[in-house]
Amino acid sequence: MIFPLLKHRYLLGQLVMRDVLLRYRGAMFGVFWIFLSPLLMLGIFAFVFGQIFQARWPQQPDGLPFWLMLYSGLIVFNLFSEAVSRSPTAVRAFPSYVKKIIFPVEILPLVPLGAGLVHTAFNLLILVLALAWTGHLTVGILLFPVLLLPVLLLAVGLSWFLAAWGVFIKDMNQIVPLLVQMTFFLSPVLYPASAVPPMLRPLYDYNPLGAVIEAARAAILAQPISWTAWLIALAGGALAALLGHTFFQHSRDEFADVL
Repeated sequence: MIFPLLKHRYLLGQLVMRDVLLRYRGAMFGVFWIFLSPLLMLGIFAFVFGQIFQARWPQQPDGLPFWLMLYSGLIVFNLFSEAVSRSPTAVRAFPSYVKKIIFPVEILPLVPLGAGLVHTAFNLLILVLALAWTGHLTVGILLFPVLLLPVLLLAVGLSWFLAAWGVFIKDMNQIVPLLVQMTFFLSPVLYPASAVPPMLRPLYDYNPLGAVIEAARAAILAQPISWTAWLIALAGGALAALLGHTFFQHSRDEFADVL
């Protein structure tokens, strides 16, 4: 599963670059929107939640602003969201590639994830600047990219699975964004996992998305990270990637007939 992807890493990189550039083609500020968009969004968070609502995180430590706690969780979720939401059309949108025998079709579902990683890198840069500006930057921020690994694996697995289903079922393009939106409210993005009823806590502590969001917040606060929950999430993400790749490879022979 890994070695074929490494073999085609240059082609994947070119497709990701093309995807990112096409998104901003024709815009007045062009690719600068990659930086401007999260900066404007963070500014809105700071104004609405910091000045108007003056919201606070439950048991908020060290005076870290609520809007930064919220933004750190959104960075993790947005990476997952961008990859999964666009996956149903990842293969269907390129029938000419599918019908080329020598083209590695398995890399197509990874293009949205690659674009999501580009946006995540700039979001993380904005977070670092905001933490430094508010005086809360700690060395724990260096762990943030490493902590994303379970979510990356989960997104890869779901992307392969949903991209395959998207070829056969056009409704997946409508269904998946709704499910992703539901996942947003069922994940500890707007609230800490500690606020969840005890009977539901395992669903938040040991699923890749919830575990990574909680670990990322602990990292920026320089607090102890639950590595047990993170490792369980990593195993779950790896299993999702393996199953997704297996399902995609099993289905790919029928793609050309459908498209």
